[in-house]
Amino acid sequence: MTPWLVAMVMTPTEPPSPPREFRGVWVATVDNIDWPSRRDLDTAAQKRELLAILDKASALRFNAIVFQVRPHGDALYPSRIEPWSEYLTGAQGTAPSPAWDPLAFAVVEGHRRGLEVHAWINPYRAWHPAAKKGPAPGHIVSRRPDLVRTYGQYRWMDPAEDDVRRQTLAVVKDIVTRYDVDGLHIDDYFYPYPVRDKAGKAIEFPDDAAYRRYRETGGKASRADWRRQHVDDLVRAMYETIKSSKRWVKFGISPFGIYRPGVPAGIKAGLDQYAELYADARRWLREGWCDYFTPQLYWRIEPPAQSYPALLGWWLEQNSKGRHLWPGNYASQVANGWPAQEIVDQIELTRKSKASGNVLFSMKPLLRGTAGLDKKLAESAYRHPAIVPASPWLGDDRPGTPVVKASNRSGGSWRVLLAEPKQARFLALYALRDGEWNLVSISDDTHRGVPDTGVDALAVSVLSRTGIESPRVVLRPPKGD
Repeated sequence: MTPWLVAMVMTPTEPPSPPREFRGVWVATVDNIDWPSRRDLDTAAQKRELLAILDKASALRFNAIVFQVRPHGDALYPSRIEPWSEYLTGAQGTAPSPAWDPLAFAVVEGHRRGLEVHAWINPYRAWHPAAKKGPAPGHIVSRRPDLVRTYGQYRWMDPAEDDVRRQTLAVVKDIVTRYDVDGLHIDDYFYPYPVRDKAGKAIEFPDDAAYRRYRETGGKASRADWRRQHVDDLVRAMYETIKSSKRWVKFGISPFGIYRPGVPAGIKAGLDQYAELYADARRWLREGWCDYFTPQLYWRIEPPAQSYPALLGWWLEQNSKGRHLWPGNYASQVANGWPAQEIVDQIELTRKSKASGNVLFSMKPLLRGTAGLDKKLAESAYRHPAIVPASPWLGDDRPGTPVVKASNRSGGSWRVLLAEPKQARFLALYALRDGEWNLVSISDDTHRGVPDTGVDALAVSVLSRTGIESPRVVLRPPKGD
C-alpha cells in the first residue's frame, strides 16, 4: 500500500490542542458492587466481566477507571502482605484458579483502550458486614487482633497504632512498585462513620488504651486533635511513599464532600467530617499532599442545604497549590429517581468552573444503561474524546517527536505504526476531515488505525506519563491516492 507523506515540522494545518478533562469512574469490588458480579465466578468469567467494564468505559469516552483493589485489608491481586479478597473467590485467602492477576490485567487492558488505571485502597477498614466468611489466617484481624477495633458491624484498624500505618504504607509501596498504575487512590473512610445509640448519640470509637498511652508519655493534644494528627500523618506519608517510588504516579483523595456544616455559608446539613471522621481534608488539599482531589459531591444542583455548585466553588477556593480538582458525582442515584440529565448538568457545570474533570460513582448504572445515563453521556457530555489533564509538577519533560515506521491503507483504514519513544504513556491520533481536526483515539498501542472515509490528513503524538504531549507528526496522503 502507498505510504502517506510525513511532515515532521509544525504546520498551519496541525491539530489544535486537544480537549483536556479527567473522565473517571469508580469500579467498586466491596460487596461485589461493580465487579465481579458474584463471588463464585471462574477466572474466564471474571476476565470477561472486567473486559466488559473496560470496553464500556472506552466506548463512552471515559479516560480513567478507579479500581478498588483493597476493600478491607485484603487484595484483588497477588500480595505477600494481605490475603486474596473474598469478593473475588468466595473465601478470603483463596487464590483464583486458574491463577491470574486482576490488577495487572486491568492495567494492560485499560492502557490498550486509552484508560488510566488508578488503584483504589481503603487505608483503615479491616472488616465489612458484607463478608460472608471469616478472615483468613494471614489477615490482620487474625494475625494482629491487637491492632483491630470492633465498631458497630465493622472492624477497624486503629489509626493510632504505628503498625497499622506501616502496613498500609507497605501496601502502597508494593502496588506502586510492582504495577504500572497511573494513580493510587483513597476514599472517604478514615475514622469510621459514627454509629449511634438509640438516643442518636455517637458511640465513641474504642481507642481508650492508645490515647491513655499517649497521655502517659506527656501528650497534651485533645483526643480529637490526636486522632486528626494520625490521619494527617498517614496521608502525608502515603504521598511521600508514592513519590519515592514513582514520581509520576498520581495520588488521589476522595473525601466526604462537605468539610463542615455551615462551610461555606448556606450548607446547613451534612456530616462533620472534621469532627466525626477526624479528616482535615481541607488541610491535605492546601498542603498539596495529593495530586488530585475528588470531594464526593453527592447532591443535586438545586437543594440549597447541600448544593453541588456551592460546594464545588468552595473546594476550588481551598486549592492554593493548584492541584487537580475532579469532583465525584453520584451517578448511581439515577436508579433511585435522579434524572440522568442531572449528572450531565453537573459535568457541564464543572466545565464552567476551574475544575478539570469528574469521577462517577459507580460503573453499574453505566453497564446497565440505567435511566439512559450511558446514552446521555455518549451523545452529549462525552460526545468526543478527551485527554487527561497534564500534571507538570510531577515532571514536565516533553517527549521526543515520535518516529513513524509505517503508514498505509489496509482493510479500509489508514494504519499508523510508531516506534514508541521513552517516557511515553499513550499515543494520540488525530484525523482531518472537511477542514476540521479531531482527536480520534488514545491508546498505548503503537499500531493504530483510522477509517479512511473522508480523511484528508492524520497526525500522531505521544503523551508522557505526566500528560505532556510531544510534537505532532502530520501525515498527508500522496497526490492522486
